[in-house]
Amino acid sequence: MRRLFGTDGIRGVAGVYPLDKKTVYAVGRALGHHLPAGPKRIVLGQDTRESSDWIAQTLSAGLHVSGTETESAGVITTPGVAYLAHTKKFSAGVVISASHNPWEDNGIKVFGPDGYKLADETELEIEKEIFSVLASFPDGETHTRTASLTPSTQLHDAYVQWLARPIAGSERLKVIVDCANGAASALAPELFGLCGVNAEFIHHSPNGRNINENCGALHPEIVAREVAARKADLGICFDGDADRALFADHRGMVVNGDAVMLLLARQLKQRGELANDTVVATTMSNMGLEIALKELGIRMLRAPVGDKYVLDEMKKSGAVIGGEQSGHIILSREATTGDGLLTALHVLAVVAGSGQSLAELVDGLKVFPQIIKNVRVREKEPLSLIPAIWTSIEAAERDLEGSGRVVVRYSGTEALARVMIEAESKEKMERHANAIAQAIQTELGAK
Repeated sequence: MRRLFGTDGIRGVAGVYPLDKKTVYAVGRALGHHLPAGPKRIVLGQDTRESSDWIAQTLSAGLHVSGTETESAGVITTPGVAYLAHTKKFSAGVVISASHNPWEDNGIKVFGPDGYKLADETELEIEKEIFSVLASFPDGETHTRTASLTPSTQLHDAYVQWLARPIAGSERLKVIVDCANGAASALAPELFGLCGVNAEFIHHSPNGRNINENCGALHPEIVAREVAARKADLGICFDGDADRALFADHRGMVVNGDAVMLLLARQLKQRGELANDTVVATTMSNMGLEIALKELGIRMLRAPVGDKYVLDEMKKSGAVIGGEQSGHIILSREATTGDGLLTALHVLAVVAGSGQSLAELVDGLKVFPQIIKNVRVREKEPLSLIPAIWTSIEAAERDLEGSGRVVVRYSGTEALARVMIEAESKEKMERHANAIAQAIQTELGAK
């Protein structure tokens, strides 16, 4: 069982284990040792958190000791690093980011030379190496060594130029773009300008501590409100590392990842490009998406939450589109991971080319009422082993059979249990969600 890696790399509070300098240095050494023999090159990118610089420099020092050359792409999106790792023939790609988490947190994500996130088994092997390196350090050694990094404009430009494409008719649309004071701030204004998009940008002035703060994909209602106030056609918002995007229509209504999958899958099917007429979503996607896709003759498969697991199911089924309600959309013919900027360009192209509004294009999605409750926990004990919790889950499943869904799981990146209930009856939905959340709080709640 992995002890450091979660569903999206190593994540925690910057400066605190496992993101203290000693452990970050050990991660660099272990990762370098794990790479195949021969010339070792890693592309390193980061988001806008104030801790990203020292984590990148400390990691690079560990990589250097293991004989690995580091090239910095500077502030760049997570999918940007995945793209560069693959196309520029790096041994691996590393991103310093905690995605949607608050500024105090940070993380280390690793991509293989093929641009894909590492398999769980590979992460476990690297973990063992990390602990081995840590055990070899003399007592009291702090490892404050760092390596200077100079961002490469060539790497930045390569990613932007790959994304850039003319979007016919986009100049007629007024678009509001929320960069979440994150990685998109360094790319989106340039990219949208190259694509000819008539865009206005908000939350694109990072100061190291305002990433995701009341903005971006964590708060899509912000861009939705701005769209309505400025009488724009649509809004786009990214999270801190811009691997996901959410949208808002001209009425100021939020358009989530489920609706985006419906919109893009319909277009792909119309073009004859929807392989196996299949879309991969997750256990959190609304039943309404499954019904809407079925009416179009499209099969929907569900994967566990986490874009790497969505991608695994896409590979098995041959699907070319998959994603999450949260806005991670994977277009596997173009990218190896979710890319918010790429998703935004595709949505803009559909809206601009259709002559319809975003609201009209996603009107076929009839959403079942859904509630998600987060409960902070002190430990992640298997829920099936705790009678009080499991009894409440089974009671909800029996009551909602055929007319709703129950999904209870632990977050892969935070000490949280997530309770999701979906039902035709709002009363039943709220009652069961409250009962399960209360049981978790009583049995496992953080003090």
